[in-house]
Amino acid sequence: MTDALLQRLFAAADDVKLLPDAIQWRGRAVPRTGGIYRFRQDDGYNQSFAMQWKKFQREQYDDVNGTTLSRDRIAAATRWNLTDLRGELILEAGCGAGRFTRLLAQSGAELVTFDYSSAVEVSHEMNHQFPNVTFLQSDIFEMPFRDGAFDRVFCYGVLQHTPDPEQAFYRLAAKVRPGGRISVDIYPRDFKIRPSKSKYLWRWLTTRMDKERLMRLLQWYIPRWLPWDTRIKRIPKIGKYLGSVIPCWNYFYTSLTPEDQVRWAIMDTFDALAPQYDKPAMKSQVQRWFERAGLTEIDVRRGSNGILGNGVKPA
Repeated sequence: MTDALLQRLFAAADDVKLLPDAIQWRGRAVPRTGGIYRFRQDDGYNQSFAMQWKKFQREQYDDVNGTTLSRDRIAAATRWNLTDLRGELILEAGCGAGRFTRLLAQSGAELVTFDYSSAVEVSHEMNHQFPNVTFLQSDIFEMPFRDGAFDRVFCYGVLQHTPDPEQAFYRLAAKVRPGGRISVDIYPRDFKIRPSKSKYLWRWLTTRMDKERLMRLLQWYIPRWLPWDTRIKRIPKIGKYLGSVIPCWNYFYTSLTPEDQVRWAIMDTFDALAPQYDKPAMKSQVQRWFERAGLTEIDVRRGSNGILGNGVKPA
């Protein structure tokens, strides 16, 4: 982090300056350990994600699994030019293991990325080679940045796992500069039967289970159940209904290797069953969030992970 970046991120009244291993901010020293500025110190309600991403560090990286799944998702959802965002300052809220962090870093933008939990340590391990990335551990409800600091704000796979997705969105929208852009997604809330809804039959139990025990259970049953789950979900018309009872995140339709399909199934089934919060939203709700935040060029639509939302802060 440079002095110039500090001036963009923090208001002059914040009394901010760089120390050898910390940031002095509002009268206190925020420590920098492991290359990460720690505005918070523990995993809190995102303990399951810290565990998940430390176990599955590399699986979702395109240049590791040999696909373009992550790039295709972010490109189609944001419609940003990921080949060149040089000169822009981007905030990534909720980096997890950092698969999107890498793609945003490769665009050449100045990237500030954070996670609520120590999962940010995984992203740092995977992406610390990029000099244009600054890593923080921070709460989305207590972000240390001044309002209007960023050219773009990006938040995928996060809002539904916060205590209040709507308020989390407003906090993010406030960080966008006039003329800047925001792109978010959230799980869908509707009355359709989908395989992804199977988790809601079981979360009353799995969220009460010890996370290590839940992980061991999935590692045992997913490899055994996955072939049967694939056969069921391939049944025309009724497959998606039959596959909406037993939770199993299945990627048979992708170009992932069979081994990766098993690991992704364990990873994402845990992702669905373990988090403390899972608060989906309706498309109409997300549309209202963008309108209430005063955004323009609003584009709210169904997408890969549920509901996608894009908008521009009026200049």
